[in-house]
Amino acid sequence: MANKKIDIALDTGTPGMYVSESKVYPREVSGRFNTLRTAAVFWLLGMFYVFPWINWDGRQSVLFDLPARKFHIFGLTFWPQDFIFLAMALMIAAFALFFFTALAGRLWCGYACPQTVWTETFLWIERWTEGDRAKRMKLDQLPWSNPERLRRSGSKHVLWLVFALWTGFTFVGFFSPIRDLAARLVPFQWGGWETFWVLFYSLATWGNAGFLREQVCKYMCPYARFQSAMFDRNTLLIAYDPRRGEPRGSRRRGLASVLERARGLLPLAVAEDYAVRAAFNPTAAVTRTGAHGTITFDRSANHEPLPKFEPEQLGDCIDCTLCVQVCPTGIDIRNGLQYECIACGACIDACDAVMDKMGYPKGLIRYDTQNGIDGKPTRVLRPRIFVYGALLVALIAAWTWGVTTRSPLIVEVLRDRNALYRETAQGVENSYSLKLVNKTDAEARYRIVLETAPAGASLSRIPAEIVLEPQKVLTLPVTVTAPAGTRGRAPLKFTVESGDGRVRKSVDSSFFGPI
Repeated sequence: MANKKIDIALDTGTPGMYVSESKVYPREVSGRFNTLRTAAVFWLLGMFYVFPWINWDGRQSVLFDLPARKFHIFGLTFWPQDFIFLAMALMIAAFALFFFTALAGRLWCGYACPQTVWTETFLWIERWTEGDRAKRMKLDQLPWSNPERLRRSGSKHVLWLVFALWTGFTFVGFFSPIRDLAARLVPFQWGGWETFWVLFYSLATWGNAGFLREQVCKYMCPYARFQSAMFDRNTLLIAYDPRRGEPRGSRRRGLASVLERARGLLPLAVAEDYAVRAAFNPTAAVTRTGAHGTITFDRSANHEPLPKFEPEQLGDCIDCTLCVQVCPTGIDIRNGLQYECIACGACIDACDAVMDKMGYPKGLIRYDTQNGIDGKPTRVLRPRIFVYGALLVALIAAWTWGVTTRSPLIVEVLRDRNALYRETAQGVENSYSLKLVNKTDAEARYRIVLETAPAGASLSRIPAEIVLEPQKVLTLPVTVTAPAGTRGRAPLKFTVESGDGRVRKSVDSSFFGPI
């Protein structure tokens, strides 16, 4: 085959497919949503770091004991036979996610996601060591040889690493008794897997919460990709009202709100046109904030810039860009709904504070439905909400009933694999192994009886009363003897019951004789 020359022309004038991410510097904000988010962080981190140290009935309150195949959760012990409850718990979590997303958007992302919780904590450490947004941006421009950056940024990373190591240690403490783990730290007698998981989880926390941050939400989390399937125009979400806010621009403080002057709200088509043109032709103030939302990346379409407006024509948005500066993912909410938005509400707090200073009504950025933003009728309680809610309530009720009414005893039977049957002077014998599990924290006493068996069959080689220690497994050899002449296969049922008859558990098997 003849060699063919392929001419390749490189176009250096076109931007590449991959754009380097600029660091997001979220500005500190106060308000009702920030208060809720802070409370959620303290509550969730409190549960994570405190629960392993709490004793419950003489045992660690939350312990996933994998070697013993037992999960201890506040007095409840789940065995491998209780796998259905784990499956139901995962289904409850899934339907809860569907329900709250369809109702109010990405509440999970903004308030309860581990990535959000730990990132918020790392941001607190960052602000404490490096200062506010402007100081952090200025500090990152300095070389590492600068003493100021070395002191501040170095302190930040040391505190990050200590907190991450504490997180990794606590994580492993849910699977290996944390007090024992702590006692073995000083001589460092940890096992290989314990050491690996402490370091792995610590580095994962340090990297995700310290460096990747919003990139985990934007590129790694699958939830951002399928959340739109649960959204509709009646889903509550954080949105900017362009009919009231557009056209945006600076103005003197004495100008009244559009709701108080003759201009009023803009027609929806005009407001959306202004918002789109502002997104594709950002002002210098917006450009300085470095917003990198979904919409602002696209420059393929040509949009005419906005003309100059008289002060009386302006909307309520003064283009202060605080909503962009406080956003943890660095987007401009005024560009419309974007998948990067985690519904944390920081932009609402920032905008409400500005509206207060201007003397304008709050709610320029607010929790509302898309129909509400467009001035159309809204129906938050709709069929899908009732369906998700009904399924969620049913699953929670079923799980609660199942856990509270489950038997404290597990009985399993296994036939002797060495011989199908034996013929002796006493008759035909079949051997079995009964596995008894006491799921309670108290000693239990049981007796074993045959409910279904060949005529004349009896149990032998078992005590009259079986004593089961708390949280223990007992394997008991059992022999069933049938009269000579018993032929073929016959059903067999073992029943294990307590002395008072309140606990009763049966298990089926088969008895075999000569054919």
